[in-house]
Amino acid sequence: MDAASTHIRIASVLQESRVNGPGIRSVVHVQGCSLGCGGCFNPKTHSLTDGRVISVVELAETLLVKEVDGVTISGGEPFEQAEAVFALLQELRFRGVQSILIFSGYDYDEILTFPLGHRILEATDILIAGRYVATEHSNGTLLASSNQRAHFLSEQHTADELNLGGNLEITIAPDGMVHLTGFPPPDVRRLVRRLGDC
Repeated sequence: MDAASTHIRIASVLQESRVNGPGIRSVVHVQGCSLGCGGCFNPKTHSLTDGRVISVVELAETLLVKEVDGVTISGGEPFEQAEAVFALLQELRFRGVQSILIFSGYDYDEILTFPLGHRILEATDILIAGRYVATEHSNGTLLASSNQRAHFLSEQHTADELNLGGNLEITIAPDGMVHLTGFPPPDVRRLVRRLGDC
C-alpha cells in the first residue's frame, strides 16, 4: 500500500455523536474539499493543507475507542481522498463495524465515475449525496439541504432512522477545542457563522 492509502488528512474526530446518523456514532471529518458550496457549515475543512495527517489504522483505533453503533465519515469531501477512505472502510469492517455512513457533496452518479467510487459504495451502508444548497432548507432529516438524497446501500438501516435533523451538537474536547456538528435550522446556522467571525 502507498502513502495515499495508508494515511488520511483529517480535520477532527468526534466520539459518541448522536446527530450524525442512527444511534451513537464516531465521526471523522476529513480535511479538504474543492466543491465550495456556498454557506457550507464546515468551511474550515475545505483547505487541502490544514488539519493533520494520521494513519488509517490509528484513525480506526481512535474512532473505536468507545463502543458505538457505527461510524460516520463527513468532510471536507471524503471522495477527494478516495484511496484513504477505502482503506479506512476496509479497516473498520475488519474491526467489526456494522454501520458506515458517508456524507458527500458529489451525487451518486458522479461517485460511480470516480476511481474506487463503486468499491467505496459497496462498503457503505448509507450515502448522503449532493451539493449543499443554502436556499433549499431541509426539515428533520440528515439532509443538510432538501436537494440532497439518502441512498440506502445495504439493509442495515431504514429511512425512519434518518429523522434526526434540526439538531446541533456541541462537544468540548480534552484540549479545549469546541466542535459544532449536526443539522441545525437556518437561523441557528446563521448565528453559528456570525459567532465564528468574532
